[in-house]
Amino acid sequence: MDAVIRVSCNEELILKKERLDVLLVNRGLAESREKAKRTIMAGIVYVDGQKEDKAGTTFDPEVPIEVRGNVLPYVSRGGLKLEKAIREFGVSCEGKVCLDIGASTGGFTDCMLQNGAVKVFAIDVGHGQLDWKLRNDERVVCMEKTNIRYVKPEDLGELASLVSIDVSFISLQLVLPVVKTLIKKDCQVVCLIKPQFEAGRDQVGKKGVVRDKKVHVEVIEKTLSFAYSIGFELKGLTFSPIKGPEGNIEYLAELMLRDETDTDGEKDLLWIHETAEKTVNASHDMLDVK
Repeated sequence: MDAVIRVSCNEELILKKERLDVLLVNRGLAESREKAKRTIMAGIVYVDGQKEDKAGTTFDPEVPIEVRGNVLPYVSRGGLKLEKAIREFGVSCEGKVCLDIGASTGGFTDCMLQNGAVKVFAIDVGHGQLDWKLRNDERVVCMEKTNIRYVKPEDLGELASLVSIDVSFISLQLVLPVVKTLIKKDCQVVCLIKPQFEAGRDQVGKKGVVRDKKVHVEVIEKTLSFAYSIGFELKGLTFSPIKGPEGNIEYLAELMLRDETDTDGEKDLLWIHETAEKTVNASHDMLDVK
């Protein structure tokens, strides 16, 4: 129902409810509705003391609204994932041609640009998702309705020096062989390992959630061992700073093409196992899976 304010004994003023993103703009809490949506998605907007994360929810125009914390610096929370990789792995975007595979709204793309990338190919099988600001940025090549499995070097016209991979409903084992054909020898590849899309069906719980530490370790080992088998080496591994849908913990791995003269595969695979166990334990301690 709309709010009703009594003006006099015979007169009432009806205040129409407004969308939350509109209210943020009207009150000067956001410069535009697009920025308002990002702020709301960041989970820092509170209405009458309750956290709200849906921009389209309507409220009375005089309801108390607070923004608690810093506004999301990217067009989506995905940028926070790459930000952590940049910080922990020493990933450099400066002056690089990049691929953002599974671009969606463009959080990774935005992070790349803000850190000095000169061009980003934003690739996604969907369409109409890439943020309008990025879609109109001359440094961004929007490749929507594009399945990475069928992308060839000639489709890009140049090889990439940095790649991010954040895909859903597909295994990285189907993506990495293609990526190998699209990159320079010294390219850094940051990929998100998602247990819910890599584990067997019998290992995935209700609502697509994988909580078992052993399954997380198994998935990481399987993915990274496969990457090793096709010519990549693991340079770094950590967990995503934010959970995936329904609370799934996800993992960030940095890969690079390895020296083919390195034949000590047993040592490398042992390091993968030890690193996977250490990272999974740390992720569960930090993110407190229940």
